Amino acid sequence: MPLPPPITAAPLPYESLLVSRPLSDIDLVVIHCTELPDLATAREYGERALYDSGTGNSGHYYIDRDGSILQYVALDRIAHHVRGINPRSVGIELVNTGRWPNWFDSDNQHMREPYTEAQIAALVRLLQWLPDALPSLRWIAGHEQLDTATEAASDDASQRVRRKLDPGPMFPWDVVLHAVALKPFDAAGSNGGV
Repeated sequence: MPLPPPITAAPLPYESLLVSRPLSDIDLVVIHCTELPDLATAREYGERALYDSGTGNSGHYYIDRDGSILQYVALDRIAHHVRGINPRSVGIELVNTGRWPNWFDSDNQHMREPYTEAQIAALVRLLQWLPDALPSLRWIAGHEQLDTATEAASDDASQRVRRKLDPGPMFPWDVVLHAVALKPFDAAGSNGGV
């Protein structure tokens, strides 16, 4: 049984307002990138209350560029990190600029920042441990697989751009999938997809 990686508890102010769930409901990990410049900005965005419940958008875990792991939301709480699939999933956010600050500009639809070796090593260690904490955990997916919606481009409303592209083309799926027991999630439905 792998030991848990070092995780710093950093609960969001509204964590207790998030809906609780049994751990046995969790069968999927969703990999995200923050698309923000740094962890401090990601924390600021995570603390924003966006819903009538007093909660906002956040993942469960955040992995900074130096490999440090912070837990913003307890596993037994449903975080708001991907449309339509939150009750069954764990959200892991990797600090990465992505398309920031012009997410929906039609000329800025490329993600160029590589993930650090320390981030990927920390992610792998977390993913190797999570199935022990969550015995129903089976699947892994990228945010872009699960949210394929488009929006009008911010610079040209006649063009459509993807809402979500993370974790993006710089994410080393081959390295991660080779190192963990989780299987790729089929969003088309063959393994319980949405």
